[in-house]
Amino acid sequence: MTDTRGQQPPYQGYNGALPGERPAAQPTGAYHPPRAYEGAQGGGNTQGGQQSASAVRRPRTGARTTPRTRKARLRVAKADPWSVMKVSFLLSIALGICTVVAAAVLWMVMDAMGVFSTVGGTISEATGSNESNGFDLQSFLSLPRVLMFTSVIAVIDVVLMTALATLGAFIYNLSAGFVGGVELTLAEDE
Repeated sequence: MTDTRGQQPPYQGYNGALPGERPAAQPTGAYHPPRAYEGAQGGGNTQGGQQSASAVRRPRTGARTTPRTRKARLRVAKADPWSVMKVSFLLSIALGICTVVAAAVLWMVMDAMGVFSTVGGTISEATGSNESNGFDLQSFLSLPRVLMFTSVIAVIDVVLMTALATLGAFIYNLSAGFVGGVELTLAEDE
């Protein structure tokens, strides 16, 4: 085989760093990071003999001492009626139970203080005649009757609150389609 390339210069080896090797030591002195605009100090990027204002980049002077609070503006675009119904049903049941318990405690406290006997005696004297004793407030406002009446009110409250909250979710979704919904600004606590 013959070499047809002609006269070649003598081979000179590569003296640089190979991949994976450390480069040669840098000269000692202050480290200067690379600049975004090389001509800013050397006079290279000049317009009419002056440096352009956009070419000069100034370093930041110090870090912040107070942490920055992150804020986000969010918009409630849609309320799911099914989840609103479930949550309002559970909350109205809890409110109904609280109402029944509060009525029972209030009745017991008033009975222990003697309110029913005092007011009942006054009402029976005012409404009584020679033939009858008048209106008996103590038998009318007995604990079972008060608890039954409070329970009926609590059940009606559960049904109404659940229905109104679900209807409110539908109305909110309709109005949010027109005006975009309620905007909230949330901030992160630190």
